[in-house]
Amino acid sequence: MIVGSIAMAVAILLAVLRVPLAFALLGTSIVGLGLVINGNTAFLLLPLTISDAVLSYDLAVVPMFILMGNVISKTGIAHDLFRAAYAFVGNVRGGLALSTMAACSGFAAVSGSSYATAATMAKVAYPSMKKYGYSDELAAGTIAAGGTLGILIPPSIIMVIYGILTQTNIGHLFIAGVVPGIFGLILYMAAVRVVAAMNPAHAPKGERVPWGEKIRALAGVWPFMLLFTLIIGGLYGKLFTPTEAAGMGAAISIIIAFATGRMRLSDLRRVIIETAYTSVALYIVLFGALMLSKLLTMSGLAMGVLAMVQSTGFEGISLICCILLVFLVLGCVMDSMAIILIFVPLFAPIVVAQGYDLVWFGVIVVVATEIAMITPPIGMNVFVLKAVLPDVKIQAIFKGLIPFIAADTIRLAVLVLVPGLSLWLGSTL
Repeated sequence: MIVGSIAMAVAILLAVLRVPLAFALLGTSIVGLGLVINGNTAFLLLPLTISDAVLSYDLAVVPMFILMGNVISKTGIAHDLFRAAYAFVGNVRGGLALSTMAACSGFAAVSGSSYATAATMAKVAYPSMKKYGYSDELAAGTIAAGGTLGILIPPSIIMVIYGILTQTNIGHLFIAGVVPGIFGLILYMAAVRVVAAMNPAHAPKGERVPWGEKIRALAGVWPFMLLFTLIIGGLYGKLFTPTEAAGMGAAISIIIAFATGRMRLSDLRRVIIETAYTSVALYIVLFGALMLSKLLTMSGLAMGVLAMVQSTGFEGISLICCILLVFLVLGCVMDSMAIILIFVPLFAPIVVAQGYDLVWFGVIVVVATEIAMITPPIGMNVFVLKAVLPDVKIQAIFKGLIPFIAADTIRLAVLVLVPGLSLWLGSTL
């Protein structure tokens, strides 16, 4: 247990110091396993773990969804979603911010990446909001917060990683993320309306769009509707597995890109290479997380933490709140992926021992990491946005995020107290 505790502390320290996560997890895991068992066995476990993961049917979902997201990013669907949303709500106060939030949710649903959503929407929506006199706080805060919807609304790469780490059905996780994702979008839009009402100068009205243009704008969202309906409808109807859904989504997104004339063979080649780089990097990090999970088990740390928790008398919702508090605090200094990879294997057995559903726990953990992505001093979505919009002060972004962090806190509390909100849709399967 002592070796496992030291290894966890070292892994956290390295993650905080921004050491590449793959090296931090693999290095501490191999050294720790070498001390717990022996060096030869530790090095033998590494190729066995890698081969088991690579040959896993479930893990094949990762590169397929990454490919689909990269293809969609190149097709300009983000512009189409923003234009369609603006056509209907752009004329109300704060309408451009509402349009941005709606477009973020749609783009996130097919890209599966918060960073990609924030970076893309910064290029699409920020110039329009500045054109109509929106403040940097509201404009940048809306984009940064809207990007976090990418890790909850399915398909979500974080959900896939969580499912692999906890051996939870990925399809059930995707279905469970739909209602909380929509709930989050509604709360974010409510936050925009509150800011617009309290500070009208921050959110001027846009131009009214004729009904003819509204109808024409809707024609641009059919690729998004097709992909989302295919993936979620197929999973909900049990027509295919998440891996099959990912493969079909990637293939159809490529067909759409070529059929609409928005992609050439040279573009596809670059997208495939980019997908390969991203997938390999993610795989290496996942290998490290799986090795760390073995260390937690073999060192006795997982059982030790469980026994310690039981001795404190914490149970039920109070225990869940303590776990979420750990995620929220760590989110201020660590990347959300690092939090998931390091701490989910540690806390999942405790949650199971308390009799809670791992699908529900996955949803609230993802929401907690969403909050971590926009909280200071790290807030990875904030730094992604800053890289795309160098003229916007980082203080302005964090200030603009305050109402959205409040909305997320309300959502997290509701999801904890009302588990049925996450589990209802899946229970109808």
